[in-house]
Amino acid sequence: MARHRKLCLPLVLFSVLFVLAGCYNGPAVSGTFDRSYSVTGPIRVELANASGDVDITGSADGKVHVHGEVRASGFGSDTPQKRLDETVSNPPIEQRGDTFRIGKEFSHMRHVSIAYTIQVPRDTEISATVASGAQTIRNVRGPVKVQSASGSVRVEKIERDAQLSTASGSVSATDIGNEVHVTSASGSVNVSNTKGDIIVNAMSGVIRIAKPGGRIEADTASGEVEIQGAANDVQAHAASGRVSVQGNPGAKSYWELKTISGTVQLTVPASANLHLSAEATSGEIRTDIPIVVEEQGKHSLRAHMGNGGGRVDVHTVSGEIHVSGTK
Repeated sequence: MARHRKLCLPLVLFSVLFVLAGCYNGPAVSGTFDRSYSVTGPIRVELANASGDVDITGSADGKVHVHGEVRASGFGSDTPQKRLDETVSNPPIEQRGDTFRIGKEFSHMRHVSIAYTIQVPRDTEISATVASGAQTIRNVRGPVKVQSASGSVRVEKIERDAQLSTASGSVSATDIGNEVHVTSASGSVNVSNTKGDIIVNAMSGVIRIAKPGGRIEADTASGEVEIQGAANDVQAHAASGRVSVQGNPGAKSYWELKTISGTVQLTVPASANLHLSAEATSGEIRTDIPIVVEEQGKHSLRAHMGNGGGRVDVHTVSGEIHVSGTK
């Protein structure tokens, strides 16, 4: 599949970053640092971290607060204590105008792990890349761009776009004021309560989408797609896995639900107005809701509900199609 080829480059990139993060063997020492900066107007935070969790929260005090928990380890000419002392006394934080750069190039952070807890003004744009560690970003205007090689990604209450990429780890995006783009190689994806479009491409893992505000494109190579509350255009594709979509297509909406190996479940209200075209190459088509059949074969069905309207195309190669009413 062409879309899944797009995942190859990020996956290779993240794998390299993970190796550069290093293995923290040998003796280890720990310490902390704290820094605060007063700012005016919108700011941008650019963060790069080889190893360690990152938690960024928007606040209303007009300052940037950075708390770091440092762990230094390993062998070599520099002792862990020396690495720790250098990092604590001179944290990797740089302010240039309205831009804060936090962290260093991954090759400069071998044997040093930093867990960041950061508070920023709500009017902040964020770009964060972490090789190994969980990331949580909440309550900022954005846009937000997050990349992760290994670790969960969670964003909440973002006013603008959210662009999230992970090689290994779950992704969660909630209360997003604009578009959401997710690329995942391995891990579940959960997106809910958004105002803009949602585009998710996954190699492996369950995709769950609820309360979408715009159109949806959800594509997985190995996993399920589950959508609740769809009203605009929907493209839900799975190479191997179940596809389930619940909602009510608008008069001009187009839903395309496909899986090669798996069941397709379509759930709509009895009052829905739509045109339905369904094909199950080697499976049954079942309907538990009143429809007007236009044409029916052993593995195909053309029908409509109400006065027609939105177009719904459903296809599975190996599996059944089930059309039911909203409970």
